[in-house]
Amino acid sequence: MTLFMKMNKFIILIACMLFAFAKAHSQQADTLLTRAQAATTMLKNNYGIQVAANNSAIAENNASKLNADFFPTVQALAGASIDRNNSETAFNGALDQNGNPRQDIRIDGAETKRYNASINVDYTIFDGLGRRYNYERLQELYGLTDLQARETIENTTLQLMSVYLEIARLTENLQVFNEVLEVSKQREARSQYRFDYGQVSMLEVLNARVDINTDSINILNAAQRLRNAKRDLNLLMQRDLEAQFRVDTLVTLTSLLTIEDFIRNARENNVRLLQAQSSTRISELDIKTSKSLFLPRIGLSGAYGWNLTENPASAFFPPTTNTSDNMRLGVNLTWNLFDGGRSIVGLRNARVRNENENLLKKQLEQEVSRDLANAKGNYANSLAIFNMQEQNVRTNEENFERTQERFKLGQVSSVEFRQAQVNLLNAQTIKNLAKYDAKLAEYQVLLLAGQLLNISL
Repeated sequence: MTLFMKMNKFIILIACMLFAFAKAHSQQADTLLTRAQAATTMLKNNYGIQVAANNSAIAENNASKLNADFFPTVQALAGASIDRNNSETAFNGALDQNGNPRQDIRIDGAETKRYNASINVDYTIFDGLGRRYNYERLQELYGLTDLQARETIENTTLQLMSVYLEIARLTENLQVFNEVLEVSKQREARSQYRFDYGQVSMLEVLNARVDINTDSINILNAAQRLRNAKRDLNLLMQRDLEAQFRVDTLVTLTSLLTIEDFIRNARENNVRLLQAQSSTRISELDIKTSKSLFLPRIGLSGAYGWNLTENPASAFFPPTTNTSDNMRLGVNLTWNLFDGGRSIVGLRNARVRNENENLLKKQLEQEVSRDLANAKGNYANSLAIFNMQEQNVRTNEENFERTQERFKLGQVSSVEFRQAQVNLLNAQTIKNLAKYDAKLAEYQVLLLAGQLLNISL
């Protein structure tokens, strides 16, 4: 047996082992994973989407009046202290009322205890409307963060659909390669039979075996690419990388008229344009906040305090206890007439930033319009190519069927038969590519139109 024939048998053996392995796992792999199920799993598990959702939750917490100085501040204070003193009082020969020298008085461990507690309240009545604009800014930042989370979801969904469609394409290609291999095996068996009866030379049999090897290699490569693509999809869904499933290869393409309707409303729905509008509104609120610094601030303040002091006995006085409480109410006016020019510079910079945001918004509007026009053109072109490839497949199928009949009658050579087979194979795989390219182009248009999350995937 030649080395060439040994290699052929080795490749066929490997292919058969892979087929057996695939069959052993077919029950698990037969679980259908629809595009909607994949998207739902991704939304639930994807780490990037979870981070975006957490950022949105933080922004929601910040967008509260509790974070915008609308409420008074209340501060409670309390304290206690103990002083321990030793004292000695000397009278230096002074006489008491009886004319006798007075004894020195010594007091050890005299304790003075002090206790105090107070509550202080401060409230700003008017701050130049700064807190109002700050609250509106926080609300707008929350909306912007929500839009950023939506953009993350849309981009991840498009990435998910891209991988899903690639799996569907590879699945159909693998099916085509298996069908081609079956035809090649039948051809090899027919050639061997005819060789045994002396109708053809051994070259005919060897050519058939070479083609079987080629078809087997195609299957091996397609199967490996399919396994890799499934791992990519499992990663996007953040689940077991080796989880087995099959995908839906049925594709329904949206009409151009419907696409036109989506594009007409893109300005109101495109997430990037909505973010630009939100950023512009934030910059306008920054201008108003800067202006508020030029106005006075009026505030209320109040306090209530309580004090208790326990004094020990001294040389001349008995122990005493002193208790007091007090209440304070006040109104204050603060007007920063000139702060060295910092407020003026801040206002000027806020206006420049607002101008930049408006310029960026106009630039983005042009970019989105261009991207939509390109995406629409790509989708229309992909639809046309897909329709042409469908016709090409039908033509090649008819050509292959006729060539196959003539080959069985010995009217065409094995080379001509193989060429017709390869032509059909190429037409089918190219048609598969065109079909899924068209669907992906449709998703890209829907993404730009802001409708990707509003349609049935």
